[in-house]
Amino acid sequence: MATLVSQPTVIEAAGNKPKLIEEFFGRVNSRTDAVSIARMRSPGGWVEPGQTPEFDEYTVVLRGELRVETKAGSLAVKAGQAVLTPKGEWVRYSTPHADGAEYIAVCLPAFSPATVHRDA
Repeated sequence: MATLVSQPTVIEAAGNKPKLIEEFFGRVNSRTDAVSIARMRSPGGWVEPGQTPEFDEYTVVLRGELRVETKAGSLAVKAGQAVLTPKGEWVRYSTPHADGAEYIAVCLPAFSPATVHRDA
């Protein structure tokens, strides 16, 4: 049977500025550890700490531009584009432009503070 998710749960975000994370599926809102799906809205100038997660992260940018830094280089992911960051790879996300960004993040398995391994 289909299950309706009537509203997301707002999750506190890491970074230098407030960022809105609305989790639709994941460990908090739907009590699943198989996948997390969340809508992110980050302001211009937002930078997240680097991390080496134990999950694959699939990101689709809906508005603005998301910068994705890895040890191999940096990608500018614009509205209408997507990026996959594989588990075990160091990554840092940011929204350098004044208008920020809105994007959907899908993590397999689900995001967890215990498995994201943020830089100290």
